[in-house]
Amino acid sequence: MARGTLRILLGAAPGVGKTYTMLEEAHQKVAQGVDTVVALALHHGRKETASLLDGLEIIPPKRVEYRGSSFDEMDVEAVLRRAPQLALVDEYAHTVVGEGVARKRWQDVELLLAAGIDVISTLNIQHLASLGDVVSQITNTKQGETVPDDVVRRANQIELVDISPELLRQRLSAGHVYAADKVDAALANYFRMGNLSALRELALLWLADQVEDGLSAYRADNRIEASWPTRERVVVGLTGGAEGEVLIRRAARILARVSGGELLGVHVRAADGVLGESPREIEAQRQLLKDLGGSYHSVTGDDPAQALLQFARSANATQLVVGTSRRKWLARLLKGPGVGSKVVRGSGDIDVHMVSHPLGAKGIRFRRVGAPGRRRLILGFALAIFLPSLIEAVLATWVPDNFVTDTLLQLVGCVIVAVVGGLWPALFAAVFSSLLLNFFSAEPTLTFSIADPENLLSLVVFVLVSVVVAVVVDVATRRTREALRAGAEAATLSELARGAVAGEDSLQTFLDQVREAFRVDSVALLVDDSADSGGAEQTRWRLEAASGENPPLAPETADNSEEVEPGLVLALDGRVLDASDRRLLAAFGAHLVALRQRIQLNASRRENMRLAEGNTMRTSILRAVSHDLRTPLAAIKLSVSSLRQEEVHFAPDDEAELLASIESSADRLDALVGNLLDMSRISSDAVNPLLGPVRWSDAIDAALLGQPEGAVRLELPPNMPAVEADPGMLERVIANVVENALKYAPDSDLVLVGTVSGIPMIDGHPASELRIVDHGRGVAAEDVVAMFRPFQRLDDVPAGSGVGLGLAVAKGFTEAMGGVLSAEATPGGGLTMVVRLPLSAGRRAAPTGDIDPAHSQERGAL
Repeated sequence: MARGTLRILLGAAPGVGKTYTMLEEAHQKVAQGVDTVVALALHHGRKETASLLDGLEIIPPKRVEYRGSSFDEMDVEAVLRRAPQLALVDEYAHTVVGEGVARKRWQDVELLLAAGIDVISTLNIQHLASLGDVVSQITNTKQGETVPDDVVRRANQIELVDISPELLRQRLSAGHVYAADKVDAALANYFRMGNLSALRELALLWLADQVEDGLSAYRADNRIEASWPTRERVVVGLTGGAEGEVLIRRAARILARVSGGELLGVHVRAADGVLGESPREIEAQRQLLKDLGGSYHSVTGDDPAQALLQFARSANATQLVVGTSRRKWLARLLKGPGVGSKVVRGSGDIDVHMVSHPLGAKGIRFRRVGAPGRRRLILGFALAIFLPSLIEAVLATWVPDNFVTDTLLQLVGCVIVAVVGGLWPALFAAVFSSLLLNFFSAEPTLTFSIADPENLLSLVVFVLVSVVVAVVVDVATRRTREALRAGAEAATLSELARGAVAGEDSLQTFLDQVREAFRVDSVALLVDDSADSGGAEQTRWRLEAASGENPPLAPETADNSEEVEPGLVLALDGRVLDASDRRLLAAFGAHLVALRQRIQLNASRRENMRLAEGNTMRTSILRAVSHDLRTPLAAIKLSVSSLRQEEVHFAPDDEAELLASIESSADRLDALVGNLLDMSRISSDAVNPLLGPVRWSDAIDAALLGQPEGAVRLELPPNMPAVEADPGMLERVIANVVENALKYAPDSDLVLVGTVSGIPMIDGHPASELRIVDHGRGVAAEDVVAMFRPFQRLDDVPAGSGVGLGLAVAKGFTEAMGGVLSAEATPGGGLTMVVRLPLSAGRRAAPTGDIDPAHSQERGAL
């Protein structure tokens, strides 16, 4: 059965008309003969929306009782039994309640899609996990529900339902969104003009990102190289000179005129020479790009202009910023126009900004020396004809009949031709000059006969010297070109070394640099996972890392492959590299081997550190056993020995006191041993949490069992979310933190406060927090880090009060569950411990509406 398609109507705020649009679409589908049902549509009392339900088949929702309230939930089973072609499901991010384990409505939609049913649903951007915190900051309203962005991206179609902020406020004022008694408060708070404008821009930018991702994939699949200006991307061409800062700042000013653009700085390095680049300037420009929110890239090519244009087209750039040429007039005459002029001619549909700078036309200190191009060859042959003729004409007029002077000056002309045009124009000049000398200067003149043998010898020597000079100049040029190419390769490799020294190196970063340096479409790092099957070894390549679209999966399918070491191949796809590029690729391969070795060494170092910490832990455990564990054992032994004395008869109160001492000491011993075992598991990475949805209230109730009545006060919102945690570990975390707070702040008012709003964690997923707040003497800022270390006790309290493992175990368990345990000062004095855990796969404990501020309540003190 084919999977159904999902269409999401995305809105910037409540009231923009998502449900209205969905129901209008349903009427059109019914008119077209599509079997359509309304699985769930919430009109929120809006008459215009409710009227659209007439004439549509509605699957009756289930009435669910939850915490004294009734909710309408979609009857998934009924929809599946009905099996329509199209189902309408409102509020994609809503939490389904009252059926045991909390789940999201999008999970119910997945069931419908899997059954082959097409679905149209609605969603506000405030419910996108990546934007929840931003919307909270803008509107000062905590978002009660979120849905992961990648879930929304899987939709077959996302359509923005958009109206202007002014029109939305008018609809709100007219009572088309909320009841009359809520309009004034909504206009003054959530629906302020600034809020709505910001939310609308967020929606447009988020949707533009999704369109851009799809467009990039389409252009790559269809090999489209022309730029499609869907958003502003400004590329700055950098040569490594001091003018780069001027160009970057000019590009940043251009980009500041629009929203959502990108700034890319590209250092263009000629493959056969260094264009006056300065490592210090390059590093300064790299940092400037980072400060301005841009990115730095480096490319190498035989033609810098073509390399820059190729990068700009691959990045789908809309504008290019280049500097005016630093070449002087003579260099422009000999070598042609500068890079900027070539970029302008070949830019096509990319706008080019030619920016003047202080170094324009000042010359380049280190110039690229390459093989003579077509322009230089033509100029060289022209000089080979013109210069000897000019010399001969001048000598015939001013210094007639002087064969020696004529020969020397013609030799100078041949040298000039060799410098300008290279070997072949110089050889032509030598032959042509010898013929002119023979015809006009050697006796008898105006003939090609030579009467004097000395003149014949002079002409032969002249030709030989001219040829030797041309060859020497050509060899020197080639050597210079090779030296400059080596310099360019060394500069490229120095960037790799800079990344390694700065700690920015990773396999992914390295492969990105390879792709940019060699101007290829994709790069793959392949590992040979060979298996011996039936006596014949079969080669199986495993893709360890890749950069670019459609990386090669085997060396034989790639345009280029470099075996950096046995069983490890660097494969490049996109163009065939020449010999010089392959030499540079071999150098990249050597760096890759060193990079992998460094990664392995870092892993070994971390393992050694873990083993060292384990040894330290075992030593500390032995010390704890020899001191702190002996106290409860001694108390137990003393009490038991007293009770076993037959000749001594204890009063009932005394006997009860001894038994209570045994029980108390056994409990303390059990807690100490439990913490020691837990710390041992944490230090040996043997903690394997069984993660699942856990309610804060359940974990707190279990953790506070046995605490004195009234010692802890709870302030938990009714819609606290379910978190992804191990129930037993979370109970131990809360119990250890609470016990620690009661121990060091016994007279403080201890409060457990829960938060509802989703906040981004390190990995970008939303989370929920529990704050354990005390008002004791607190902990100094410099001691906060040490507080979480094993066997640490505040102010070195005497033995018998614990071994100092409670917070260390709590921190270890929290991190094992993917959370964070931190400490901060309580306003007014004291310490607040914050337990932060990721939400459970989008599940919540209770539903919230579009705008549902968190409600806090106090549960009875325990």
